[in-house]
Parts: sequence; structure tokens; C-alpha cells
Amino acid sequence: MNNQADQPTAAALVIDDEPQIRRLLRVTLEANGYRVFDAPNGQEGIVQAAQCRPDVILLDLGLPDLDGVAVLKRLREWTRVPVIVLSVRDRESDKIAALDNGADDYVTKPFNTGELLARLRVAHRHAQPSGDLAVFRSGQVEVDLSARVVTVNGKEVKLTATEYSLLRLFVQHAGKVLTHRQILRDVWGPNSLEQTHYLRVYIAHLRDKLEANPAQPELIITEPAVGYRLVEKE
Repeated sequence: MNNQADQPTAAALVIDDEPQIRRLLRVTLEANGYRVFDAPNGQEGIVQAAQCRPDVILLDLGLPDLDGVAVLKRLREWTRVPVIVLSVRDRESDKIAALDNGADDYVTKPFNTGELLARLRVAHRHAQPSGDLAVFRSGQVEVDLSARVVTVNGKEVKLTATEYSLLRLFVQHAGKVLTHRQILRDVWGPNSLEQTHYLRVYIAHLRDKLEANPAQPELIITEPAVGYRLVEKE
């Protein structure tokens, strides 16, 4: 069982119309140190989010009153709390819509509770007001953002300006799925949103320089047809 004992007051809000899912998540989350609130529909979920001020929200897309993306848009009008979408919808268009509208992660039902808890820990860490991130570490890779130095196994790796900009974006959103459009907009600008070949080429370059085995990447993970995610490893 994963241990959240060091964060005993973290609060989670579950917005889902299935009583069984709400019950499962309540048991799982409470066993891992969360206080849990829940709502069976979108409107009540928005009210609960305002009243309870949770540290993380688990949001279903198929709600009886409002579509989950509509709930997400409403939430993003006033809060940056991490939102993890839990949905049976596994189409890439649904995932992209949720992520582009402010979701921090997307987990397809049925889900593995261990994976969900790991993603919750990442989301919760990134919600902490820890100031500017100076040094990021994942496995043998270290990125010193203040010095603009990247090392693998203690040896400095030279990156081009574009490669570094791409890696910095991943570091700033480590653990979060970034869509192709998000990455292209932030690194290459709004006029490059359809130029996905840029992205494939530069992801390959980064993997060649950072991964132990670029053919089986463990740092920069492909989310098929959606985007990429930078993994945080011990």
C-alpha cells in the first residue's frame, strides 16, 4: 500500500455519478491519508470545489447534468487545483479535449489503483507552493534550470536551444501529459500547431541524448496519439 502519512490533511474531491466508483475511491484514498469529498454530478462538484478547496479533483467526463469538459472549463475560470480525469472514454479526441482544457492527467477506467495513487502523488507535489524549481532529477538525469546544465550519470550533455526549450517544458510539467498542440505552441509558437513532425524529430534527439535505451524510453514516454509525459523516477 502506498503511504501518504506525510500528507495527512490532503483533501480529494471525487466528481462521479457512479456510487460504486465513489465508494472505491473513498476507501482507497482514505487508506492513503486523504480526506475525501464527493459529488454525483457536475454542478454539485463545482460547488463542493469552491466550498471544500480540495488539493486534487478526480473528475468523470460522463456526468448526468454537465459534460466533464464543461465542468473542467468552469473550474479553470477560478482555480488551478490539479484535476485528474477518470473516464471510460478512451478516444484520443476525448483525452486531447480534456488535457487542452486544463486537466493535469487522464486515467482510463477501469484503472489500477496503484497507478492512480502514483499519479495523485505527482499532481499533489506539483500543487505545493515550493517556489521556483531549480534542479530536477529523474533517475540518472539531472536538469539545473538556473544554470541551464543537463547531466546524465554526472556527465554534462550538450543540447541545442530547441532541445533545451523542449526539455525545460517537460521539466516544468513533469508527470503531466502534454498534448502535441500544447508542446508545439509553447516551443515553436502558435503558427506551428500542425507541424507534428518537428516534435517527433526533437523527441528522438532528446531520447538519444538522455535515455539509456532510446528504443525503449523510460524518461520521455509517448501517450499514443495524444502527446508525451516526462516521468519522475527515484
